[in-house]
Amino acid sequence: MASLLGLKKDYRCDLSLQQFYTDGPFAGGIAPGGGGDEEAFLACASAAGSSFPKLLAFLLVAVAFQLFSPCAAQQVKTTSMQFAFHLPLPDGVTGAESLAFDASNHGPYTGVSDGRVLRWGGGAVGWTTFAHHENYRKIPLCTAAVVSSEETESLCGRPLGLAFYHKSGDLYIADAYKGLMRVGPGGGESEVLATEAEGIPFNFVNGIDIDRTTGDVYFTDSSTTYPRRFNNEIIMNADATARLLKYDAQTKRVTVLRAGLPYANGVAVSHDGAHVVVAHTVPCQVFRYWIKGPKAGVYELFADLPGYPDNVRRDAKGGYWVALNQEKFRLNAAAAAPVKHLVGVRINGDGVEVEELTAAKGVTLSEVTEKDGKLWLGSVELDYVGLLE
Repeated sequence: MASLLGLKKDYRCDLSLQQFYTDGPFAGGIAPGGGGDEEAFLACASAAGSSFPKLLAFLLVAVAFQLFSPCAAQQVKTTSMQFAFHLPLPDGVTGAESLAFDASNHGPYTGVSDGRVLRWGGGAVGWTTFAHHENYRKIPLCTAAVVSSEETESLCGRPLGLAFYHKSGDLYIADAYKGLMRVGPGGGESEVLATEAEGIPFNFVNGIDIDRTTGDVYFTDSSTTYPRRFNNEIIMNADATARLLKYDAQTKRVTVLRAGLPYANGVAVSHDGAHVVVAHTVPCQVFRYWIKGPKAGVYELFADLPGYPDNVRRDAKGGYWVALNQEKFRLNAAAAAPVKHLVGVRINGDGVEVEELTAAKGVTLSEVTEKDGKLWLGSVELDYVGLLE
């Protein structure tokens, strides 16, 4: 750094070059480019005359600094879903929105469009019913499949986020319509734990995760205005009535941690249990809510994302996998279409993107779960669960 500062101080050409040094790209340690920078730079270099070799030396040092500095941007790895194995869901159901594994590593478990939670038992067993809301057995429409699931999900339930508390073996279910539910290790009919918080009914329960130490459950109500069936209205009307909620395992009560949020979706408790990471589908960001320590209660931006996020899950490296529905909309109609279709990103513990997951057009993901070196892929729209080894 000392030699860079020396060159920066010794060389003065004209206002244009000074701007490169103090205000332009050089101030950040990178070479000039775009927006007329090249022309102004060359003009200044020409005027420099015999001093040009010194300027050239500066350029070489600056480029080397950019390439090898520990502050340089981290290379983003790209992984493709092209060779992912497909586990087809049973006939007539779709939408494995979230994936979970029990304490014995059995699974995945997933909620599907007809209101059930299914369990994968391996190739020989396939998918079996693990849990359901009481209405699934009581209302014939739930099992008859004579109308679309969109017409019946408010009656039969629509399980979205899933999370096991491994100490008890209980599976907690964020059902979009029925609220926060729980079922024991043996499965069966789910128990409804909560349907409102602070006098306001749940309207679109969505993401969920559990503090592995305390058993407290963190989950989202994505809108108090629009139910899941009309989730696009949340985006179109810039609805900001979502809530981040906590179910206290000891008191059995739900408290509102944060209200007035824009489309809060997936959640994940951090690896050290100090904060909760919350994905906001709009405006394509991840925030974190501190639950302990000197910043307890603070809600702050953690990462900007290249697309519209759904669920968030801890990875095996201290960071998180964030599933993406699609890339951000481009406001500039003249802009070229993206050359790759993003369906997920891995961010590290500092919120920096380190890996991206791509797929063919038409594929969307709602969850990326890392398990024993493999990626399990869930989608609220597709009729299979993906497995990438």
